[in-house]
Amino acid sequence: MAEKAIFYHAGCPVCVDAEQRFAALLDKSQFDVEIVHLGENKLRLAEAERAGVKSVPAFVIEGTVYHINHGADLAALR
Repeated sequence: MAEKAIFYHAGCPVCVDAEQRFAALLDKSQFDVEIVHLGENKLRLAEAERAGVKSVPAFVIEGTVYHINHGADLAALR
């Protein structure tokens, strides 16, 4: 069974680059990848915060947060 991987981003250049470089490279047989654009889907901001996301772009894989670079703080997306 594939692990759930959620990639949160805000559409900024750093986020889009991370999506293209990292999210697209995950092995689909090992990871069920969901892309969440928090700039367009603000209802998911609270979910990202509960998961421990502090800034985007970030992956959450099986409850562990992996921040990639620093595109934007979640507070800036409100």
